Amino acid sequence: MHKRKHSWAAIVGGGNKKGEKMAGENARMLPKATHEERKKQEAKKKEKLKTLAGKLLKTAVGGKETVEKAGAEDVAGNLLKRPSSRKGEERGMPAEETICRFIEQGKFLEACDQIHNLEHSGNDGMGKSESLYVLLAERMWTVVGEALGGSDRMLLEPLQSVGESLKWEKQKEAEWLGNGLETDSVSTWSPNFWRKDLEKTLMQYMTAQIPLFASSTNTDETALKQHLSHLETTFLPRLEHRSDVFKEAGLLVTYARCCHASLCSHLATLTDRNCFSFSQSLLIYGWIIKIYKRGSQAWERPGHSPQHSLSPGAHCLVWILCKTEEKLLAIARKEVGKALKEAFDIGKPPCGADAAVIEILTEKTETARRVSESLCEKVEAECLEECLRFLESYEDEVRSFLQLDGCPQICSSLRILENCCLLRTVWHKLTYICSVSTDQNVKVNGFLHRMEDDIMEHFLQTITTKVKRTLKDHFKKCDSGFDHILESLKQNFLTFGKKKTDIYEALVNAVNAIIITEYMQALLTTPRKPSAMQRRRIVNKMEEDHRMMQAIFKECLGPAAGSLKDPIKAILELVQTSDPEGMKIALLPILKEFPDLRKEHLSAVLDMKDSLSREDRAALLKAFHDNCRESETEANMLFADIEVKPSKCGLCGCLCC
Repeated sequence: MHKRKHSWAAIVGGGNKKGEKMAGENARMLPKATHEERKKQEAKKKEKLKTLAGKLLKTAVGGKETVEKAGAEDVAGNLLKRPSSRKGEERGMPAEETICRFIEQGKFLEACDQIHNLEHSGNDGMGKSESLYVLLAERMWTVVGEALGGSDRMLLEPLQSVGESLKWEKQKEAEWLGNGLETDSVSTWSPNFWRKDLEKTLMQYMTAQIPLFASSTNTDETALKQHLSHLETTFLPRLEHRSDVFKEAGLLVTYARCCHASLCSHLATLTDRNCFSFSQSLLIYGWIIKIYKRGSQAWERPGHSPQHSLSPGAHCLVWILCKTEEKLLAIARKEVGKALKEAFDIGKPPCGADAAVIEILTEKTETARRVSESLCEKVEAECLEECLRFLESYEDEVRSFLQLDGCPQICSSLRILENCCLLRTVWHKLTYICSVSTDQNVKVNGFLHRMEDDIMEHFLQTITTKVKRTLKDHFKKCDSGFDHILESLKQNFLTFGKKKTDIYEALVNAVNAIIITEYMQALLTTPRKPSAMQRRRIVNKMEEDHRMMQAIFKECLGPAAGSLKDPIKAILELVQTSDPEGMKIALLPILKEFPDLRKEHLSAVLDMKDSLSREDRAALLKAFHDNCRESETEANMLFADIEVKPSKCGLCGCLCC
């Protein structure tokens, strides 16, 4: 410490002759280059102190003849050349000059006491004290900056004086408040801001030590890993090394707090980047947990506490962990939602992207589990909730689709049905990957059942409308409109049936029933002409239509097509049988399979028969009357809703019914 005092005396030009002699001897012992460099540094430092003291004297001794006659720099120079011994003070050295000496020598606590005395001495002491406090603060933060920039042990005593000055400020503030001083006076007192100024100085230095991440749009995981590694192996150890001198100066708590704040601020900036993916944000999350665990182990050692450790602790990391976790969940939600929209777009055919949804969900949960089981559970829950949100929005889209003007295409309805089946499959797989609650399962099944019911009803109504319109004049014109409908259905069914969804067979059976019902309605309500050629043409058309329907439904259903009801075939066999007895035999299976067949229906069928005598017709109607029975079930109610007007017999003109 004696060496440091002599060094300060040599710099300012004061002190005793012994000190000057030792400084001269030390200077002669240095090499010429080093000697010259030392002289430059001393001159530079002396000039800086002259400037500071000059600023002070402009305020402190303004109005005196010395300041009026001489420039501020000359006064400062003269001030710095004056001796700083107690004898000088006793000889009447002005208090301002004494304070400047203390500030220049790094004796900040002594300067605080002197400024405080001057502040309460009257004679414009309040105005002078404010300028002195400013000068004192500037010099203290200069010392702090020098301590941060190097490891010169000669800075320890001034740095300790900084810590003591901060304690002095806190003590004076408590005294003032205890004496009932107005709060406004205390809050505007210059030293009241020293702690914030110190923290600002430390934060600026520490923030400057953090390496910048390459780019705001950098999505390279390798670059992020290297950046986090640099923080761990370079930034934190460097601050740890600088902390020794602050610990000895009694400033470690403030130093550690600023270290924590600068690191957390940087991590928050990284987390806020919108370009980061789920995996990149997960890297930051995992790194924070690792640093936290390392700090916890340090705190558990005897003599260590979180507030004195440079390892960021719970008080610092909890909020950044929560912030990073929120970002992770938001990214997971966004990516899952995007995958679902791409996989299940109403306006596009299914493209097999449902597998991508499962892959994304699996990848997210598994990578999160490797970092934290708790985080994995939260990611699972967020992904499942996003699935529910998507299903709700998809149901709204389906409703809007069904309310469109005009008749939507058959393929669009089938596409939605297929999507519903795929969504059911995806959800079923998710129940094995994630922990699905009963409530969530009920909601999903509710969404899917409602959508399937709505779209099925709409689809079947669409088919009914198209088939009814096409068959209206089918037996009059014998055009190919009905053939086109059947061919279109076949192509759409075959495309839809590639995935062999559970709903496929039921849907094809329902369409078959609609076509058969509408076909029989059109056939039985077509006005029949007595022309034999017209009758033969209707029968021939029935044969062609039957062959085509059989081929299509067999291709769509395979062996299951054999179980379909086929009234057209039965009616063809009836009208193509030549003898009356054979017709009676052909009538029996029709009555058995379709018990809702009424006499007017049979009469309309017999109108298609060529060369049927009145007696044979009456015999067939009697056979029908003798064998018909009431249907106990509605399973085969094909003819019940077909209304046929009674027709006149072509032979006698009577009403056949």
